[in-house]
Amino acid sequence: MARIMAGMGTSHVPGAGAAMDNGKTGEPYWEPLFTGLEPLRKWHSQNVPDVNILVFNDHATSFSLDNYSTFTIGVAEEFQPADEGWGPRKVPVVEGHPELAWHLVEELIFEEFDMAVAGSLDVDHGLTVPLSIAYDQPEKWPTKVIPLCVNVIQYPQPTPLRCFKLGQAIRRAVDSFDKDLSVGIWGTGGLSHQLGGERAGVVNPKFDNTFLDNMTKDPMANTRISHTDFIREAGSEGIEMIMWNVMRGALNETVKEVYRFYHIPVSATAYGGLILENE
Repeated sequence: MARIMAGMGTSHVPGAGAAMDNGKTGEPYWEPLFTGLEPLRKWHSQNVPDVNILVFNDHATSFSLDNYSTFTIGVAEEFQPADEGWGPRKVPVVEGHPELAWHLVEELIFEEFDMAVAGSLDVDHGLTVPLSIAYDQPEKWPTKVIPLCVNVIQYPQPTPLRCFKLGQAIRRAVDSFDKDLSVGIWGTGGLSHQLGGERAGVVNPKFDNTFLDNMTKDPMANTRISHTDFIREAGSEGIEMIMWNVMRGALNETVKEVYRFYHIPVSATAYGGLILENE
C-alpha cells in the first residue's frame, strides 16, 4: 500500500532559483535564506520519498489566461524545465510517475473533482524552485514527481476549502494505490507578496505566521479565509497560499511541525518553509 509520509510547504521565489543557478547563495542578500534552509535540506536528505505530489501554479508558460484549468495533473514520463523568457533553468529533467498519476486522476474524478490531465507539460519555477530548495542542485532529482497545477491566476480561483478537500481526496487515493510507495506532498507558493500595482512589495508577517500556526493548531481556519482577505492581507499573489491547503488536507488530522522557517524579504516576497509529519 502507498502511504503519505510527510508534507512540505515552501515559497517558490524565482530569484532563489537564480541565486542557486548563478552561485550567489553566499552573498549577503541571499546567505540568511540559504542558511535558514539548511535544516530543511538535511531533513529531505534523510527522508526521500519514492514520489512527490507537487502542488504548484504555472506562471503563463504552459497555460495562459485563455486556457487555465482549475486543477491539472501531469501524467507524463517526464517534464522539461520551461523557458520563461531567458532560457530554461539548468536543472535536471523532472521524472514523473504515470501509474500513480493516472490512479489519482481516476480516483479524484470518481470523488467529483473534475481534473484536467496533461500528457505533456513544461514546468516553470513554480515547480523547479521547490525541488532546488529541498535537494539543491543534483545531477538527477532523487524522487519522481507528479505535478498538480492549481489555478491561482485567473478568476475565479478554487476556494481554500475546495483545495483542502482535494488534499483529503488525494490522501484517500494514495491509500488505495496497491503498490508499496512512500509519497510526499508539497504545497508551494506565497507567502505574502505583491509584484505590481500601488501595493507592490507588500508583505504581512502577522498574517503569514498566523497561517503557518494554523497548519498545526487549526488547519480549518485557513480554509475560511476568503479570496478577498488573502488579497487584502497578503497581496495579490498571496492567494497562492491556498495551495498549501491541498498539502495540509492530505495529512493526518494531527501533525507534528518538524521544521519552520520564515524570512523577509526574498525578492519582495515573504519566504515560508514548513515540514509536517503525520502523528
